[in-house]
Parts: sequence; C-alpha cells; structure tokens
Amino acid sequence: MCECIFCKIIKGELPSYKIYEDEHTFAFLDISNDANGHILVIPKLHCENVLDCDDEILASVIKTIKKISKHLVDNCGFQGVNILNASGKAAEQSVFHLHFHILPRKEDDGMKTFPKLKENEITLEELCEKLKIKD
Repeated sequence: MCECIFCKIIKGELPSYKIYEDEHTFAFLDISNDANGHILVIPKLHCENVLDCDDEILASVIKTIKKISKHLVDNCGFQGVNILNASGKAAEQSVFHLHFHILPRKEDDGMKTFPKLKENEITLEELCEKLKIKD
C-alpha cells in the first residue's frame, strides 16, 4: 500500500479541496492556506520529482498548470502567477511526489516568492563551461 500523502488524496483516502482533475493530473488547494488560492498540481501516476517523471506525464502536468493559471488570471481576478517546484531533498522538496505550486498573484500583494541570493563566486564564463550540455 502506498503511504504517499498525495497518492492517498488522489485515491480519495484523504480529503482535499479539488480544483481540477483530468485523466493524468489532479489539482487541489494547499492546506497551508498561506496564500490566497495556493494550488498544488500533481500527476496521478506516482513519481518522486521532475527527474524521474515520464516526459508525457510531465507534459500533462504542465498543460494543467497552464489551464489553471489562465483560469486564475482570466476569471478569478488575479494578474499573474508564480509556479514553483522543488525536486530533491537538497532543493527543499518536502513531499516526495512530484508537485508544482501555483501562487496566484495580484500587484502589490506583498508576497516575496524569490529568495535573495548572494552573487556567485564563479564567473559566468566558467559556470557556462561547467554546466553546458555537450553532445
């Protein structure tokens, strides 16, 4: 039996505030209730994060994110969205079922969703050479 909290939500074993569902994805309000309209979008098929998700399933998740985001802006009075994902423990992923956060935004809502980072010690040229994907 799967002990994943998101799998249990998909199966109806745990309650949720469902916003949208289709064949491959499920979207519901985040129970943190920390931001007006904070929604999680997950694939119905369990995968841990972006790194192990099937490409077609990941495409379905992104399609659902776009659909919900457009709905929030076109029909719900928001002016934009932040779409956030953490993949892996080092990236602060806390639930190990792929999920994306949609944070609906209004101008001057006071939310700061991007961390303030210090300048990198390595030059962009060095970094580019190190990270470049080579065929």
